[in-house]
Amino acid sequence: MPQLCSVAGFVLSLLFAPMVSATELDLNFQNFTTSAYGVLALMIFVLGYILVLSEEFIHLRKSKPIMVAAGLIWILVGIAYANSGDTATAGLAARQNILEYAELFLFLLAAMTFITTMEERLVFASLRTWLVTQGYSLRQIYWITGLLAFVISPVADNLSTALLMGAVVLAVGNHYRRFITVSCINIVVAANAGGAFSPFGDITTLMVWQRNLVDIEQFLLLMPSALVTWLVPALLMSLTIEKQPPAGSGEHEPMKKGGIAIIFLFLGTIALSVSIHSSLHLPPLLGMMTGLGVLKLYGYYLSHYEPIVGEHGHISHHHAEIMNTHQPSKGDNIEVVRRFNIFKVVERSSWDTLMFFYGVVLCVGGLASLGYLAVMAQWLYIDLGPVAANVLIGIMSALIDNIPVMYAVISMNPMMSESDWLLATLTIGVGGSLLSIGSAAGIALMGQAQGTYTFANHLRWSWAIALGYGAGVITHLLLFS
Repeated sequence: MPQLCSVAGFVLSLLFAPMVSATELDLNFQNFTTSAYGVLALMIFVLGYILVLSEEFIHLRKSKPIMVAAGLIWILVGIAYANSGDTATAGLAARQNILEYAELFLFLLAAMTFITTMEERLVFASLRTWLVTQGYSLRQIYWITGLLAFVISPVADNLSTALLMGAVVLAVGNHYRRFITVSCINIVVAANAGGAFSPFGDITTLMVWQRNLVDIEQFLLLMPSALVTWLVPALLMSLTIEKQPPAGSGEHEPMKKGGIAIIFLFLGTIALSVSIHSSLHLPPLLGMMTGLGVLKLYGYYLSHYEPIVGEHGHISHHHAEIMNTHQPSKGDNIEVVRRFNIFKVVERSSWDTLMFFYGVVLCVGGLASLGYLAVMAQWLYIDLGPVAANVLIGIMSALIDNIPVMYAVISMNPMMSESDWLLATLTIGVGGSLLSIGSAAGIALMGQAQGTYTFANHLRWSWAIALGYGAGVITHLLLFS
């Protein structure tokens, strides 16, 4: 056994030694932007992203073209550096990008599993039916769903929050199309604004936090500006809401066993991640994965003691006899289908989003290795200045999606003050609200409320959202003047 451990340790050291070296080295990228390799790589990225933006129309999952584009771009990077006589930089840069993605992947996988588990335990369904049965008017539902989206998204992320509140709106809206449309826009803006002042609210803020560019307590300084970006368009759109009573079923759907406990487990996991990152300077993913392990143990408890069901949801006679005799189950290896299975929950995580994020990180990293980000950094943050650059980049995020935009800014590594990094976090986080395709929350809601909440309907209110965007930027500049 000691010999086996030594061999395993030696193999692991060989595997991970290049990654460690990549993160410690300050890689000197060459400028291939005017070469055939650079031009072709940029064309591949643009083509891949056109297919991503066309997901709503061609029904091709966004992860597929961007993953292919990432592979092709890095092949061109490798050829470009090899032909220049440099056989080390491309490989080190690729490993560095993969390691950065791995940290974010594990963090997001844990967070998504918690959210999906709460969905399986009917935590969100219980909240939805409770709102429906309270007798609120449509205008009150409009404000309640917007406020909840703003408050919940800093913890549960803007995508999950938007889907939850969108389900509430669809449940109570019924045939009130204008109410559904305006409420969905309100939810997207509120969820993106709420996610901007928390490292757990969006992938972009998570990237900023993990790079130690903004401390966790500093994110809260963005709350006033984020609140303004939501309230301005919300007030304008609320004038069009009908005053009819809502529709929907009056039956309350209770949570399944363990729902409340999982909520507290999630909050404890977030607290652990924040603590070890701020106090011990360890990666936050360690706290999230530890919490995921505790969730799995609790899932074992749930699967051990919940009623056993067959493949069609009915308790069989044989299984009923097992339950009546109180025989212990076989834990994770039980051969019957149970009402709770943590591994099935993990399967329902948004793998398309995780793979899309892989493609984005690798594509942007490849373009950076070819010199594109250095050129952009010079024009944006030196020629224009950080304030104008961050405002412009926020608007760009509505067209390109905020994840690649934020990763590009971080990869540029411009010299900015704390206030400027906070402004970049704000503008990129809320800028995606200008168009329905600018954020994951908008894209998800278009699929959920298909035919009612559309790109064109969102575009009709872009002027109001732009007013909120400008008001939020001005609020930030006044607070930090």
